[in-house]
Amino acid sequence: MAAMFLRSTSRQKNGKQHRYFSIVENKRLADGRVAQRHVLYLGEINSSQELAWRKSIEVLEEGKDKPSTLALFPEDRCEAEICDESMVRVRLSELRLCRPRQWGSCWLVVKLWRELELDRFWRERLTTSRKGTRWEDVLLVLVAYRLIAPGSEWRLHRQWFGQSALGDLLSADSSLADPHKLYGCHDLLLEHKQGLFDHLIGRWRDLFNLSFEVLLYDLTSTYFESNPPNDDNDKRRFGYSRDKRRDCVQVIIALIVTPQGFPLAYEVLAGNTKDNSTLKEFLDKIETQYGKAERIWLMDRGIPTEKVLEQMRQSDPPVKYLVGTPKGRLSRLEKQLLDKPWHQARPGVEVKLLAEQDELYVLAQSADRVHKERSMRRRQLKWLWARLKQLKTMKLKREELLMKLGAAKQKSPSAWRLVQVEVDKDKAAFTYRLDREKLRRQRRREGRYLLRTNLTETDPAKLWSLYLQLVNVEEAFKNLKGDLAIRPIFHQSEKRIEAHILVSFLAYCLHITLTERLRSLAPGLTARSSLEKFAAMQMIDVHLPTTDGRELILTRTTHPEPELQLLLGKLKLELPAQPPPKITTTQVTSAVAL
Repeated sequence: MAAMFLRSTSRQKNGKQHRYFSIVENKRLADGRVAQRHVLYLGEINSSQELAWRKSIEVLEEGKDKPSTLALFPEDRCEAEICDESMVRVRLSELRLCRPRQWGSCWLVVKLWRELELDRFWRERLTTSRKGTRWEDVLLVLVAYRLIAPGSEWRLHRQWFGQSALGDLLSADSSLADPHKLYGCHDLLLEHKQGLFDHLIGRWRDLFNLSFEVLLYDLTSTYFESNPPNDDNDKRRFGYSRDKRRDCVQVIIALIVTPQGFPLAYEVLAGNTKDNSTLKEFLDKIETQYGKAERIWLMDRGIPTEKVLEQMRQSDPPVKYLVGTPKGRLSRLEKQLLDKPWHQARPGVEVKLLAEQDELYVLAQSADRVHKERSMRRRQLKWLWARLKQLKTMKLKREELLMKLGAAKQKSPSAWRLVQVEVDKDKAAFTYRLDREKLRRQRRREGRYLLRTNLTETDPAKLWSLYLQLVNVEEAFKNLKGDLAIRPIFHQSEKRIEAHILVSFLAYCLHITLTERLRSLAPGLTARSSLEKFAAMQMIDVHLPTTDGRELILTRTTHPEPELQLLLGKLKLELPAQPPPKITTTQVTSAVAL
């Protein structure tokens, strides 16, 4: 009998001891040896969560020592009362298993979709077409595909839908994945975007008791590997690329999320939009929709302008903010901050506070960040120094020398600022030396960053901890670009591009809902690992030919593995009953004999 247990491993990281937990299963092999199989990785969990996992494993392992034999026929059946004519015999030797398809992850997505009541929301807005197309189901197919196995709509039509059980779960046929319907569905979505935001906020408030007192705001870009559009009003434009693809046109996505990662609203902007020109419109939109309740806005440096921050301070009531600050302001305040005392926010992190007019400035210093930035600077400077030394010995024309110096500057821009390079005006020669004053100034700033706020909180450690929540909006972008593969974008019209982003947004909403469920019920698991566990459950059609020329068809889902049973228990989910059997004719049989 297989047994499962918790295994912990220890690792020294950043001067601290970390314990990571996994669930491992012991299995007895034919030769008597015991093999161990990794079942679930839980990550770091606290003592109460550890006890909860141990209890769940013990419950799962409870059972009888000996297997019991079950009757093949219902208990109220009496063979003596059944005539031979009423029996149908099957040919077990001709049993066939047909159409294996992924069921578990599709079922979980449908469950999440209905939990957020998105079926009702879209059913009221996307009415069935005259040809009988259920647009809300087509949209669910698009979102499930984006969440489970993202790719192009053509791959969805040609391959993925037929290998999934979505048709069975939605009681529909393969017409749901018709390419004309998939593309046509995109044309119906954008007008309902604002209503979708309101609906989701209400559902998350009901399900998770969320508050929206702290909001995180950030921007990202997504690029297109296609020619620039001819329309000057098209949002696909060249601009600053966060993906390091300056050769591609792009659009900007501005996103507002809660500290838990739940998205409040988003907007698609032109690819050449400047970061500091987007905030004012979003502030007005949020205030118009949700009122002027006290909220704290967390933003990275470069997003708010001085003018917008001043407007936030002068509002009635003032709009609270905690934002990153460009390093130029650190130079101006360096002397004033010098005499302020350090406070320990956590091991390896120190902060200090400076009051300046109507604002507070928080200087943070992280030992880990010092080590990281210093290592990066040393690596780049070492490479640049060796390259300059190499170029010094090469026989080049002046134009060639300038090109190679330009390439070196482009490869190591931060290190280049620490070196003074002087090229001779008349010949292919140059001199270089280290700017020690700049190096000393950079060393003092490595691992340090400055925050500013109009909050009245006087504990700099609390302000620093609050700012760290900004990482959640970066995690949202990471999931959109990585796990949900928002690109490549195969659409060409601007309307369908924005609709594609809306589909990805809906997939992220299901993703974060599952993540929040796991955070409270099964900590240590990610949404992706859970979907992969559920994906192991398949749906199969069992075909049993009968002696009278008909065929009995039983559509069955595979039994969940022990680790999936454990996860179902943790998430408090119950699998539905198996579908009823079918027979190839309309003749009704009263019994099936084996």
